[in-house]
Amino acid sequence: MNNEVDQRKINWYRPQIDREVFRSLNQRSDWKGMLQTLGHLGLLTLTGTGAFYAAAHLPLPVLLLILFLHGTMWAFLLNGFHELVHNSVFKTRFLNVFFLRIFSFLGAYNHVRFWASHSEHHKYTLHPPDDYEVVFPVKLTFTGFLKSAIVNPWGFYARWKSIIRLSLGKLDDHEKTVMFPESDMEKRRELFNWARTQLVGHILIVGVSLYFGLWLVPVLITLAPAYGGWLLFLCNTTQHVGLTDNVPDFRLCCRTIILNPLVQFLYWHMNFHIEHHMYAAVPCYNLGKLHRLIKHELPHCPAGLYETWKEIITILKIQETDPEYQYTPELPAPSEA
Repeated sequence: MNNEVDQRKINWYRPQIDREVFRSLNQRSDWKGMLQTLGHLGLLTLTGTGAFYAAAHLPLPVLLLILFLHGTMWAFLLNGFHELVHNSVFKTRFLNVFFLRIFSFLGAYNHVRFWASHSEHHKYTLHPPDDYEVVFPVKLTFTGFLKSAIVNPWGFYARWKSIIRLSLGKLDDHEKTVMFPESDMEKRRELFNWARTQLVGHILIVGVSLYFGLWLVPVLITLAPAYGGWLLFLCNTTQHVGLTDNVPDFRLCCRTIILNPLVQFLYWHMNFHIEHHMYAAVPCYNLGKLHRLIKHELPHCPAGLYETWKEIITILKIQETDPEYQYTPELPAPSEA
């Protein structure tokens, strides 16, 4: 990171919260972390077991349907990985690190690279060029959705191309000059070594599975990120799209939406996205409490994906004719100190 960026500080708006209440919201729990983490992994084990049973006893369409459900839930490993990178899921650090490695490996994510960009995303949300993750304008099309909804060989190829590149010790220009400069060779080694671990590990999964005739194992693990991404797309894409950049208020550049308990669980409670950006250290399972505490200071939060995407599509249609348009949510009157 260059010194100019390091010295830049945005004075973000945050609601006032009683100190004791805020301390309780920040409390991490191994029990709640296990419930969230093992609950998600348990659902994947259930769909994986169902796929094995269907492959042996049921018609092909049933197997394909179970695989699609498996891929749908597998895609949300991204959100578990994201929370574990924040180191906010477990009270015990070892558990957080252990499950971060598990989620990183299963989802083919590189936690070293991700945190290098994601920490800047939180500090400079929608403030280009310092936000490395979300850059407006964002172009969304129905064709783009379909490419990730059912099978996504393009995204799968790009993911593994990056893993192979990093495993060979190669950085792109942005990584080389900004994210992992020569002054931080230790981080570079960590970045490369994790990519090599992923590459060797998944080669072993595929090779051993095929040797023993267990072709379904790599389909359920290594290939799982390549199918069933529809629900993740519909959830994750809502976080910032269409909103306002270059403002010091997370209520204007992030979007909180209200989801049913099952989808909220799979999504690791990231539907409370304004709250997550305001207080990134609050564990995901406490974000609902935080939302109820500050909702009187939040803009209208769409209920469900239908209302959310109706709003987003309206914004995108306006931007087709007016590329400079950005939606600014109406904020409640400020509360008295």
